[in-house]
Amino acid sequence: MTAIIVIEILTKSDCSLCDDMKEIVDRVLADYPLKLVMTDIESDPTLYEKFRERIPVLKINGIESFVYKTNEVTLRHKLDRLQQEVL
Repeated sequence: MTAIIVIEILTKSDCSLCDDMKEIVDRVLADYPLKLVMTDIESDPTLYEKFRERIPVLKINGIESFVYKTNEVTLRHKLDRLQQEVL
């Protein structure tokens, strides 16, 4: 049984960097057992206060892995390592 990796993107409206990050995640979705969660920080005052100047944030299994920008190759390396840890 393959473990599902949860990728969460903290986002807000009118965020072009958020759109860029999601595009990269969308490209890798088919290659890994991923669940994508999009979290709008504007819907939660606590999240908004904490992250309003640090958006987007990409978390892998709850751990902050990228802030502002993500790199597809680096993301794939992180996901490969996670998959190897499970095996």
